[in-house]
Amino acid sequence: MSPNRVYWTLFLFACAAPTPPPEIEAISLLGDTLYRPLLAPEVAERYEANLDSARTAYQIDTTSADALIWLGRRTAYLGRYREAIDIFSQGVQRFPDDPRFLRHRGHRRITVREFDQAIADLARAAHLITGAVDQVEPDGLPNARNIPTSTLHSNIWYHLGLAQYLSGEFEQALVAYQQEAAVAANPDMLVATSWWRYLTLRRLDRRAAADSVLLPISAEMDVIENQSYHRLLLLARGDLTAEELLTSDTNDDAPADAAVQYGVGAWHLVEGRPEVADSLFRALVDTGNWAAFGVIAAEAELAREQ
Repeated sequence: MSPNRVYWTLFLFACAAPTPPPEIEAISLLGDTLYRPLLAPEVAERYEANLDSARTAYQIDTTSADALIWLGRRTAYLGRYREAIDIFSQGVQRFPDDPRFLRHRGHRRITVREFDQAIADLARAAHLITGAVDQVEPDGLPNARNIPTSTLHSNIWYHLGLAQYLSGEFEQALVAYQQEAAVAANPDMLVATSWWRYLTLRRLDRRAAADSVLLPISAEMDVIENQSYHRLLLLARGDLTAEELLTSDTNDDAPADAAVQYGVGAWHLVEGRPEVADSLFRALVDTGNWAAFGVIAAEAELAREQ
């Protein structure tokens, strides 16, 4: 066979080869298969470069807990959640007294809808930080001011409360959010925990206690990145309307939008308008932005109806 015919035979074979199937990362709470998210090319390129740097740093020093954590975090940012969980699991085995690996594995187990395992991880992490000094958690995706707004302790309690809330364990979630409130050191941390505390108390039919959570909240708070939670609290206070939140273009970040849409739906739910809430939850799930906490929460609400 001539070289040209060999070339064209290989070319045609390559064109006819089936496209590899997309990677499955999870099954939704409604039974749908969830494939690895597709990122915009420029975002994927930047995240891949960051992952390459993290991988190189870990190869230079495989004994570094910090390097292994960043390898897992950078892997997760690319939507490779199962792979990230495996990396954090290595850290749990190699550094059993380091709560950071449990904190990050618990977070990503929420993403893939493994709530019981997430609760176990995060509860264990909470035990490990008992009596320990808190520490600022560096941002993997820095905000506009490049100022980290959360800490290790606050993130452990936040994600533990979220996993319990998603599981319908509202009493347990309230305990976690109260622990988080005790370490809320800035407006961003305060509005995040306040929104979930408010919502959890409303789900427990404790309206007076929920309203007391709103007392420190004002429109003038200097919130850097948790504007979605801030605006939802203003909705609960009566300072904004649901329509204003849903039509606002203040946030163009998809997870933030999901937080608002779920939050407005949950607010309608606790205000006695389940049909409106259901419509918002279904529309949110249909966006396909399945890794966002707001979408996971919407799934959880719809799954309870089945």
